Amino acid sequence: MEQDSTVIYRHFNAPSRAFSQFSHEIIRHPRLSANAVRLLTWQLSLPQGAREPLSRTAERARIGSCAFTRAKRQLMEEGFVHERRVQGAGGHWMTQQLVSSTPLTSDEAIKLLSRTPVPTCANPTSPQVAPSPRKPAAGRPTTPPADRHPKKDPKEDTPNLPAPTDTAESPRHEDARALVGALPLLSPALRHIPPAMRDELTRLAARWLDTGHTPTDVHEHILRGLPGPGTPVHRPGGLVRYLLRDVPPLKAEPSPLTPPPTLSARLHGTRECSGDHIQPMLFRPLADETLCSACVSRVPAPS
Repeated sequence: MEQDSTVIYRHFNAPSRAFSQFSHEIIRHPRLSANAVRLLTWQLSLPQGAREPLSRTAERARIGSCAFTRAKRQLMEEGFVHERRVQGAGGHWMTQQLVSSTPLTSDEAIKLLSRTPVPTCANPTSPQVAPSPRKPAAGRPTTPPADRHPKKDPKEDTPNLPAPTDTAESPRHEDARALVGALPLLSPALRHIPPAMRDELTRLAARWLDTGHTPTDVHEHILRGLPGPGTPVHRPGGLVRYLLRDVPPLKAEPSPLTPPPTLSARLHGTRECSGDHIQPMLFRPLADETLCSACVSRVPAPS
């Protein structure tokens, strides 16, 4: 059977403006999907200085959430995209993303990201941090009295009092103090905890010890909460305070083994016959016999 042959003709006009140059290795990459190539080329076509995150680019490119996750994972595996978590001024955590037209190693990406200054806030124009408009108070302004103490207890007029703090010292206070003192030995990121915060961290660690946690449990919990290697921690004391704020419950201990089933009172004193039976046969022996009466009757008498 004769097969039809297909011939392709291309007509291409080079644009005079609003164009980007991409390597053929990106467009013809054997391990990048169409969504990954579209996401990468879209990012590389943005103007210099644009700070559009990959998730926003995926929305503009009509790439769904599942497809975006797969495309981002492919780009990170091939070295075109790198990201890390950093802590800026004021203790704000943010994610830095680096998009490159050529594959980069982790060390090369960290060197490029280290040259980029970290902003003071992840979104300085967010309406959540902007002050709300003030409403004018009713009546004429008055100055508060400052010549004597108030006559009444202010607790009567304060609906939201702070929770009372427990001033009693924990019996594990010294163990908690030793636990906090060993934190700089766990990681270089914890070497610069302010000495003024050690009493507060000791009280938080004592709450963990009072509920049954061991010092090893507390140290492992803190290590799991530290950022990845190469990410600086500007507020180590505040990070440890955040990690020790909530005390998780202890894991339930495994239940003991189920005891073996016992015979009922009606079958107490019975014994299983050692004779040939289709099913186990129980009988109540009179002495030390091992055969039931039926098996004894079948045994031939000695001649």
